[in-house]
This record gives sequence, structure tokens and C-alpha cells, in this order.
Amino acid sequence: MTSMQELSRMMKALEDQLVVCMKCGMCQAVCPLFAETGREADVARGKLALLDGLMQQMFEDPEGVSQRLNKCLLCGSCAANCPSGVNVLEIFIKARAILTGYQGLPPAKKAIFKGLLAHPGLFDKLGEWGAKFQKIFTKTANEVIGTSCARFMSPLIGDRHFRPLAETPFHKMMPSLDTQAGASGRKVAFYVGCLADKIFPHLAQATVDVLTHHGVGIFMPENQACCGIPAVSAGDTETFQRLVRHNIRQFRAGEYDCLVTACATCTSTIKEIWPMMTATDDRLHAEARQLADKTFDIHQFLVSELSITGGEAGEADTPVTYHDPCHLKKSLKVWTEPRTLINASRGYRLKEMAESDWCCGMGGSFNLQYYPISGRIGERKREHIRSTGCRIVATGCPACMLQLSDSLSKAGDAIQVKHPVELYAESLKPT
Repeated sequence: MTSMQELSRMMKALEDQLVVCMKCGMCQAVCPLFAETGREADVARGKLALLDGLMQQMFEDPEGVSQRLNKCLLCGSCAANCPSGVNVLEIFIKARAILTGYQGLPPAKKAIFKGLLAHPGLFDKLGEWGAKFQKIFTKTANEVIGTSCARFMSPLIGDRHFRPLAETPFHKMMPSLDTQAGASGRKVAFYVGCLADKIFPHLAQATVDVLTHHGVGIFMPENQACCGIPAVSAGDTETFQRLVRHNIRQFRAGEYDCLVTACATCTSTIKEIWPMMTATDDRLHAEARQLADKTFDIHQFLVSELSITGGEAGEADTPVTYHDPCHLKKSLKVWTEPRTLINASRGYRLKEMAESDWCCGMGGSFNLQYYPISGRIGERKREHIRSTGCRIVATGCPACMLQLSDSLSKAGDAIQVKHPVELYAESLKPT
């Protein structure tokens, strides 16, 4: 539990940020949650008004405040469109930390974050066990998309269609890597990320293949941990900082020019949240800032640093549409580079969908707590995908890949869900 002195300091810092909000309501028009519920309490303006009296509200109704704050996708649509420049994501994340510091974590989250996520080796082992036994409880849902669903009624899975755990996670396929720079003269550190490791190892392999093809040396240390976004989103700053320390320690051992990831959420977390939520520890903050400053999304690195350009698409090429992950476009301002990479992929042609940057509805733990709303947001995205007539939808975030897979699979669509790096890697193979 956080001391009252520290809680008071954190609240004062929040109050200084809250005064910037003009209550103009611009966030209403772009909030995917408000579009579904129509409730003022669900939009950023309503939550910020709640936080204005956080000190009093926290003592009177901490659970109610927590529920309203947690009912948010953390997609950043409000911050990206705020005329006053209110950093809504930072405010919400820090407010959650204050509430968790006062209330403590619920037993289930405490077991998951402190007992499992904070211990990378144990987390990996549990994933491996889950992959071995998952077929007992699940069955194939959509062969084209590669989804599964519950074999029996399950309160945990419900009616979800999900991508199963990979039979062999990437950390077993390739525990570590340390290759020298080739023709490019560049060497990168590769942060794999939990979902690419345990559910989409083919994405991690495609990233390695593409970097190797372009003569980029790779440093990939073993025993990488979660980037910490689930923990910090729940207000568990202790576990978050432990994971940051662990990852920095692993990557400190190598020499490289920059760090790349193929996960929009991981990139955004490392670049923005690591420095933001380590400010109370000078040494950790300095190291987090140093690594953040040289972290690139994989599309950004390939296009901006290696100068990969798009080619001419033919009518016979497979149509691909693209969904902009919120963390990639709204937080990191990266949206042209993934499209360039798709256009550079032989045999594919980009076909834009409507509202390509509207949130898919995943939102990490939001999907677990508010699945019916998450599903409705996903259905809106699915309609836009299907209307393009595409055979593949690409996106630069493995979490979005899960949500899109669920929405398309439940509707019975035969549309594959892939990462642009996978398409580009496939196009490099000899015909």
C-alpha cells in the first residue's frame, strides 16, 4: 500500500494537470466507448470531472471511482483530438495508480501480476503448459482465421473466438540471438513481446527474417519479460517497475543502435509509459528514458531507417486492408509506414477501409471486464473490413489481431488477420 504522504503528492500532481481541461466535450465525438453507451461518465470529460474531487471521492466511494476509471479503453482518441493538449492517458494511468495505492489490488489481480507476470520464467512455463492442455477445453472455430472457441460452456471464455496459444512459443524456437551487422551497417535489439512470443511466434520469426534479409544485426536476449502495460493499467506500479528493471537489465548486456518491436502496444509502453511511470526512481528513469529514446516500431525502422519504399500493385494482387492500432497512430504518430510496407510486399495491394483508425475495442483488460461493449465496438470495425472485399486485414498490433480475429470469426468471415511484417516477409521468399 502506498503511504498517505506519497498519495497526497501524486494527487497534487494530478490536480495541476486537470486544470488544463476546458470541458469542451471534443472527446465525446471521438470516444469509441461513448459511441456505444452514450453515457457522459464514460467519456474523458466525465472522468476528468470525477477526478477533480478525487481526494474526497476516494475516501467516500473508492470502488465507484475505480470502476468508472477502469471503464476506459486507454485508446488515446481523446488525447489525440484534445484542443487543449490534455494528456488524458497519463492522467488516467496515474489516477489508477493512486486508487490502487489506496485500495490495494483485488486478490485475483494480485495473484496474476505479482505472483505470475512479475516472474518471467514462471509466466513462460505456465504458457507452455497451457498450450499442451488447451485442446481438451477448446475446439476449432474458424480454420481460415485460425481461431478456437470453448468446447464446453465456460464463464471465463464465454462465447469468445480466440487465437490459441502456439504449440511452440518463440522463446523455445529461438531462445536468444546475437548477430553482427551486415550490409545495412545497423544492429538492433529485438523486443519480442508476450503475444508475439506465445500466440504469434510466426510474427516474431518474420521480424527476424526481414531484419536478416536487409543485413541488420540482431541482439535478442533470453528471458525477456512483459513490457508491463497490464500491471500499470491496473495501477500496480510496483510490478510495473519490477518488469521495467528486468527488461533493462536484459538489454543492457548488448551493443546495438536501437531497439525495435513488432507490437504497437509494447512500443508505446516502452517509449512513453516507461519514462512516465519511473520518475520517482532517478536511476531507473534515466535508463528507461535512454532506451525509450532509441526505440522504434518495426514499420518505422524498416521504412524510415532502411528506406524501404512501396511498389506498384497489380489488379491480380491479393487485396489487403489495414487497421490503425490506437497506440501506433494516436500515440506514436506512425501510420504511413505500415501502409508503405504493405505496398512494398509483392503480391498484395492495399485497399483502405472506412474509419481505419477507429478503435477495434480490445483495450487489454477492458476486453475481459466489458466484453459485450468490446464486442460491439469490434462489430463496427468488422463491418468496415468486410465492406472492402479484402481477403486479409493487416494491423501492427498483436492485441488488435486478437480482437479482429474474434469479431471476424464469430461472424463466419473467411478473412485472414496478419501483421504487415508477415506480408512483407512472405513477399521476400523466392517464387
